[in-house]
Amino acid sequence: MKSLRLAAPGDRLSVLCLGAHSDDIEIGVGATLLSLLERGIRLDVHWCVLSAAGEREGEARASAADFLSEAARAQIDIAGFRDGLFPEQGEEIKCWFEALKGRVGPDVILTHKRDDAHQDHRQVSRLTWNTFRDHFILEYEVPKWDGDVGQPNFYAPVSARALQRKIDLLVSHFGSQRSKQWFDPEVFRGLARLRGMECRAQEGYAEAFVARKLALA
Repeated sequence: MKSLRLAAPGDRLSVLCLGAHSDDIEIGVGATLLSLLERGIRLDVHWCVLSAAGEREGEARASAADFLSEAARAQIDIAGFRDGLFPEQGEEIKCWFEALKGRVGPDVILTHKRDDAHQDHRQVSRLTWNTFRDHFILEYEVPKWDGDVGQPNFYAPVSARALQRKIDLLVSHFGSQRSKQWFDPEVFRGLARLRGMECRAQEGYAEAFVARKLALA
């Protein structure tokens, strides 16, 4: 399979990461970001979590800081929208997105899948596309009990080391989630192995995305 790369070692790449909840970005794209850093790509990351209150805000900030510890530049924003009620807060979240658009011009946007089973995830995806109309957007997946893992068409092979670090950081930072059945290192590793098989990743692991619109230069 012919591989297309977003950047070469030494290049700078600006990335906007959008997550509805405090662990979404890490689960969906954590190993991809770590692998890019491993390859010597200078990441400029704007990391936005839309809902994280109480204990979860502290978890979100500490986790993001660890994931981005080697980034060339990192900005972490935590908003205070109410978990589970994003559709009911549509106007306020849309205003937040418009303000964000005025501050960033990323090369790549990483956001939730449009058809994600979680209503908050769908709202973030919808407003990403509604607000950023001329950007390269990749939609990531978050495994959950709903069973909504789909058929991606864009793969990011990741190193075994990056995947292990992603899992270690998730487990160490998100104590509030350890009781959830889906929050399991074997779930994260198993999905990455499946995606790695699908794209014949060199080290056997990958994270997968939906790419709805691409332009080939």
